Amino acid sequence: MYKYFTGSYIVTILGLAAAYLWGERIHPGTGLTCVFIASVLAILEISLSFDNAVVNAMKLENMSAKWRHRFITWGILIAVFGMRFLFPLAVVALFSKHSISSVLNMAINDVNTYAHYLQVAHPTIITFGGAFLLMLFLDYFTEKDKEIHWIRPVEVTLNKLGNYRGICTVATYGILAILLFMTPVAQRMSTFLSGTAGILTYLAIDGLAEWLERKQEARAKLYANSVKCSGLIGFLYLELIDASFSLDGVLGAFALSKDIIIITIGLFIGAMFVRSLTIMLVEKKTLKEFLYLEHGAHWAIGTLAILMFISSVHEVPEVITGLLGLVFIISAVVSSVIHNKQSQNQKENKTEN
Repeated sequence: MYKYFTGSYIVTILGLAAAYLWGERIHPGTGLTCVFIASVLAILEISLSFDNAVVNAMKLENMSAKWRHRFITWGILIAVFGMRFLFPLAVVALFSKHSISSVLNMAINDVNTYAHYLQVAHPTIITFGGAFLLMLFLDYFTEKDKEIHWIRPVEVTLNKLGNYRGICTVATYGILAILLFMTPVAQRMSTFLSGTAGILTYLAIDGLAEWLERKQEARAKLYANSVKCSGLIGFLYLELIDASFSLDGVLGAFALSKDIIIITIGLFIGAMFVRSLTIMLVEKKTLKEFLYLEHGAHWAIGTLAILMFISSVHEVPEVITGLLGLVFIISAVVSSVIHNKQSQNQKENKTEN
């Protein structure tokens, strides 16, 4: 087990050392405080992203070892420097109409102004992520010919809705419409466009992935090329999922610190552990051992999507988001263990008879 987390341990040591040195350099005497804040941010990132790790593992099971390696290397760079560092800078640059370099200077030397602009952009950012994740949740439970159900009454009903073409898009727009009634008039257009962008992004990536899979099955002679393309699309798909998951964490991190360097270090450590956990789940085939773990993860995703929508108009404490997701994951694991024991007892009874 330790081999999966070796890289994470190294990143943790180096990251906390960097946090200490940065704190002592910028605000002498605050090194240990910066280490503490970075540690808390890392723990929050891990606790909020366990469901993300399960979903990632589900997708990675169908990818080659090469693309798994790229997910842990290229992916961590995109996740950290892309989503946790450059993305907030780009958003603030857009809303403040400043250059990226000016915003970076603002983030380091005028953190209150930087945090203000990021807060202004919060509803637009979070709505995109909420729409994308809600589409992912609905698409999973409305998949045709789905035989395994965990929360059976609800999941069977959702599965039946899958017979209606475009139901996921219609349902997401329906929830988005409810959100618009709760949104201030001045923000409604940007919220609607942001939600639409989330829906269209999901449809584009998911549609392209399905097209490549069909092409691969129909044209076996192009097998190698199709796998390569599927690996690339799968990689992009995972990065978008990770980005959507990270939106609330990136924005919520400012409740603990307004120092973009400390925030990036803390989230980097957490993201690295989530990546390591994902690889472990894949290689130890944990998803096959726990039958309902995927279901629990997707229920956590659906809950997160709704909470992200709500947080665009009303503050939602991150602890609630994390705890609800954890409840679904733990419940799914417990249900899987019970199912496995029942199946084992049935086999033993048949053997005895």
